[in-house]
Amino acid sequence: MKAQSLRTLIVIALIVLWEALPRSGLVPELFLPSLSSTLAAGWTDAGEYGHALLTTLYEVAIAMLFACGGGILLGAIVGSLPRPRILIMPIVSSLYAVPLVILYPVFTVWFGIGAESKIAFAAIYGFLPTMLATAAGIQTIDPQLLLAARSMGATMSQRLVRVVLPAAIPTVLSGLRVGGALVIVGVVVSEMLISSAGIGYLISRYRTVLDSPHVFAGVLLVLALAIVFNAAIRLLERKAAIWQTGTRGAARDVASPALQPAT
Repeated sequence: MKAQSLRTLIVIALIVLWEALPRSGLVPELFLPSLSSTLAAGWTDAGEYGHALLTTLYEVAIAMLFACGGGILLGAIVGSLPRPRILIMPIVSSLYAVPLVILYPVFTVWFGIGAESKIAFAAIYGFLPTMLATAAGIQTIDPQLLLAARSMGATMSQRLVRVVLPAAIPTVLSGLRVGGALVIVGVVVSEMLISSAGIGYLISRYRTVLDSPHVFAGVLLVLALAIVFNAAIRLLERKAAIWQTGTRGAARDVASPALQPAT
């Protein structure tokens, strides 16, 4: 409760400073417009921002499907099989260290300057951390539990539901949080570079004419999108924690009889 109160006070202090510093002249309006003028600019052109937000949400949703869905699937396969893990993991880790934004011109050559290039770039941007986290989560599973479940006659689906998924969920969700955030970043950055629609395009367009209130109105929309995504991941973590607690006991029940003779 104390931490929550402290966070609330910090947010309130930031809001007050955002409004007070430009109004007092300590910070030029060109560098940081006041919060009231930023909200007024967004409200005045709410239709334009709403249309741009829908475009960005569409690109984020499709890219998230490929990045997170594909990353979890391929990460589970690579993490479960030793040979693909040895072959693929070093390559993926090396690619993750490369700033992928330098590859965006290649995506524009392949897919054009429309939504397709933004979706492809953001999907690749979020795919790598999701896959790495999922593969790492699979590798942290105690081999004795899998061996015990197999010796007790558990099917592949039973081992997946009762042992693998509960053990890997925390790491997978951490990778999903990072991968999803990078998808949002990838879409907005690609819109800022080459685009004619979306929140990133509006930010870039108003930046060229030095219209700081409209620029920060777009930034607030991106911030709100990131906050909503983070809240959704937190909700998934709470739901998964309940499910993991319930299934951990089942996994122990499966493992205990097989491990009893050894002890």
